[in-house]
Amino acid sequence: MANVLNPIPDVTDFPKPTLIAVNDVQLEVFEAGRENEGNPIILCHGFPEHAFSWRHQVPALAAAGFHVIVPNQRGYGNSSRPTEVTGYDIEHLTGDLVALLDHYGYEDAIFVGHDWGANVVWRLAQLHPKRVSKVINLALPYQERGERPWIELMEAIFGGDFYFVHFNRQPGVADAVLAENTSQFLRNLFRKNVPPAPPEPGMLMINLARAAKPFGDPIMSERELSVFVSAFESSGFTGAINWYRNLNRNWHLLAEVNPIIQHPTLMIYGERDMIPKFENLPAFVPNVEVTSLDCGHCIQQEMPEETNQSILKWLEQQV
Repeated sequence: MANVLNPIPDVTDFPKPTLIAVNDVQLEVFEAGRENEGNPIILCHGFPEHAFSWRHQVPALAAAGFHVIVPNQRGYGNSSRPTEVTGYDIEHLTGDLVALLDHYGYEDAIFVGHDWGANVVWRLAQLHPKRVSKVINLALPYQERGERPWIELMEAIFGGDFYFVHFNRQPGVADAVLAENTSQFLRNLFRKNVPPAPPEPGMLMINLARAAKPFGDPIMSERELSVFVSAFESSGFTGAINWYRNLNRNWHLLAEVNPIIQHPTLMIYGERDMIPKFENLPAFVPNVEVTSLDCGHCIQQEMPEETNQSILKWLEQQV
């Protein structure tokens, strides 16, 4: 990939990125608090997001004494976008984070994930437990590995139009629709007070891309939204969607992996999120503390101050 980065619109004092070679790819990485070397915290974004989704947390965590490292994971922003679908499986995604630790010379770090980023952090704690000191995850709880691969299970329960299934069974379709309607899709997606059961929830992503009028209040300014729009207009959505296309592969890769995560863990839910809570979470994550905020799915962007307070208070208690 080119070494010239597509610039982040100058909307905040968000750190400038650098490209770091790890695990046979290049990651676009933003960092703050380098003077706090030795106390790393790595923030992992979700779909369809960007490192910029952590803009409210970066300064607060740096001020609290952390070396804050925020990658655009593979497929996003100016990071590499491998052409092979299998290049986005859980071994590659977690391997990137391990290699990022090696780059900075850290044995382990606190990992924070939101949405798909949370899934990667859960699996990182399973696949590379010694490289994780603590886990903080938002929105997406631990996903139990049942008897059937995840896409097969979702198809049986929700049908072929459920977006996880659609991404897998009709490759390229959603990629094109979202790319053709990037600004509209992201503007419709990043809203507060989205109804818990939107029309045709199975086709949620495509419906959002084609919806003429958004529902609910925006969670960010137009200038902030322009960061996400600019990034996806440049990268497209295929790399990001390929994470979904590896769910069955990931199910097989995790077959022999210990499902229990012993790390100190904070799970933050949004009470208005469409994703249900996992009531059996302590069985798989015995050292978990659970809290909720009165918001939807994009927790750290909808309620940034409350999110920061929840994270920092919990971390203070872990010392």
